[in-house]
Amino acid sequence: MIHTKRWTVDVLLTEDDGHTRAEAALRPGPRSDSERELRGVGHARRHPADAEIPKIGDEVAASRALSELAHLLLDVAAGHIEAVTHQTAHLRMPQHHQGVRP
Repeated sequence: MIHTKRWTVDVLLTEDDGHTRAEAALRPGPRSDSERELRGVGHARRHPADAEIPKIGDEVAASRALSELAHLLLDVAAGHIEAVTHQTAHLRMPQHHQGVRP
């Protein structure tokens, strides 16, 4: 039997004088077993000599916030595994190819 669930991630970006802050919030949907909201935060800072291109700061800060959120979610999953198995869970993030662009 197939079950479909929807989780929503909202990313809020705030920029102030060359500094960008992103907050990524995971909100499990109403049919989810999880009621806990998780939040990841990321920052980016423009070097004073660099051109002001807000999109780049948004991308860097958002990617850092989403990365932190992914790690937090993996920690939650590990905790659930440990609660069931009573053994230490060893979960890792997958390795990504460095320098690969879409």
